[in-house]
Amino acid sequence: MINRQGPRSYDLWGVPFDGGSTLGRPGSRYAPDRIRQALGWITQRVQDGRIYSLESDTVFDIGDDLLRDRGDAPVTGHDLAATTDACSAVVTESLRAGRVPIVLGGDDALLFPVARGVHDALEGRVGIIHFDAHLDLLDHNPHQGKFSQSSGMRRSLELARISAADCVQVGSRHFNFPTSGDFKHTHGLSHITAGEFQALGPAQAARQILDHVSGADHLFLSFDIDAIDPAYAPGSGAHEPGGLTSGEALEVVRLLAPHCTAMALTEVNPMVDLHDATTTLAAYLLFHFAVFGCRPAPRLERH
Repeated sequence: MINRQGPRSYDLWGVPFDGGSTLGRPGSRYAPDRIRQALGWITQRVQDGRIYSLESDTVFDIGDDLLRDRGDAPVTGHDLAATTDACSAVVTESLRAGRVPIVLGGDDALLFPVARGVHDALEGRVGIIHFDAHLDLLDHNPHQGKFSQSSGMRRSLELARISAADCVQVGSRHFNFPTSGDFKHTHGLSHITAGEFQALGPAQAARQILDHVSGADHLFLSFDIDAIDPAYAPGSGAHEPGGLTSGEALEVVRLLAPHCTAMALTEVNPMVDLHDATTTLAAYLLFHFAVFGCRPAPRLERH
């Protein structure tokens, strides 16, 4: 895995599209604007390009261009293909400019176009760290087609330089399509269930995740908010009890961020959120990704 040298800067792109929400609740199209509002509450604490972290008792010099809001990618509400093409294009644009894209969905059908954007912009093997309650490995069914929120990981694994050997799914739980389970076993796709993650704790889980994807040259962190338990993230496309806590999610994102070259944060649904709890958590996840990821990746001790 490549450890990038020197400080990095980030592009924030919204993709306000939930046309791939063929299961669960639509409404994630409203998330980018609401997450931006919550992000403003965090970033107003930046003074002269510096911010203080209470957990580490450290002042971080993040500069004046750590996180640049690029607005929304062009979305065509009735055209999934046009929207996914636009999403891939902005990801590729940021990476070719030497910046790290953070994509705010929108639903998790965006997993595939973000993965494709990384794949098309960079040479070498691309790995995916996929936080999600669900597998997203469905090939096709009459209700959802081939490019819904249930198929993003399946479509990503069809790209030439993304293989199951370089990917890991984290936070999965409960029940899924038998054909998706068959695909996972046939292709050797690794997973860490929510229960296994909680038993390991964020630090050990991060080490295992990075071990799983150590052959990749570039890593894409795809984070569906339903990886987190609905007690902490009630505003999601679907509720699956037994997920990660908000603290566990923030800590593992902090640990993984320096190793990743792109992030997507999907399925936040302000229409069913409770007092903006989920949009606020999403804002903290992306800000942790930027602040703790902007410097070269540290060595993680292996046990």
